[in-house]
Amino acid sequence: MKKEIRIFFTALMFFTRIPCPKWVDHSEEYLNKSSKYFPLMGWIVGGFSTLIYFGSTYIFPASIAILLSMVASIWITGAFHEDGLADVCDGFGGGWTKEKILLIMKDSRVGAFGVIGLVMVLLIKYISLISIPTMGKLFIPFVIVSGHSLSRFFAVTFLMTHEYARDAEGSKSKPLATKLSPVGFFEALVFGILPLALFSIHYKRYELFILIVPVMITKFLLGRFFKKWIGGYTGDCLGATQQICEVVFYLSFLVLWKFI
Repeated sequence: MKKEIRIFFTALMFFTRIPCPKWVDHSEEYLNKSSKYFPLMGWIVGGFSTLIYFGSTYIFPASIAILLSMVASIWITGAFHEDGLADVCDGFGGGWTKEKILLIMKDSRVGAFGVIGLVMVLLIKYISLISIPTMGKLFIPFVIVSGHSLSRFFAVTFLMTHEYARDAEGSKSKPLATKLSPVGFFEALVFGILPLALFSIHYKRYELFILIVPVMITKFLLGRFFKKWIGGYTGDCLGATQQICEVVFYLSFLVLWKFI
């Protein structure tokens, strides 16, 4: 039990700014084992984001409350995934060889492609969230938490489906989990889809499970793209996948809700 708690705290420390016990470190062994908890981090990040949303709605209009909830999710993760998205936009936007792409992504500076890509994704996310209908206090929170957890699940599946594209010693994002066991995959799957399952059951809208399909297709297409250009994935690719899959989830929700 103590070992499992340490594995959980390893994931919490790696993906959030939440203080963890001093005995938790970036052990490669525990980091790899903690990969199953990555979608669970979506519960925590999405939950914190919805708390800020709830509190803000008593003071501000819903549009501002949504914006503040997005700021909260960025703050609690230290812009971890957004940084990965910006690096991927810069790397694949400005590089034409594997070596050049990886070199650009390793650079801590953000270029024009990164800024434009990040702004566009955040803008689409914001417009999508404020366009979601309000059908009870739990409606938007369910959407947000489901988006965070499901997108993190599909990001972590890269650990089973693709090879790491850069030697760990040359990566600015190390340490990085690079392994996911079959049992860990199943646990990550449960953590990833459970909020969506609860959402569907609570509102008796079981067709919401269809939303898994466009997110899965997005991950598949991103995987093909990454493999074609750099032969696999990097930590930045995982961050970009999470952000893009989250946005696709919100957009798909709006499309589905329009026709059901």
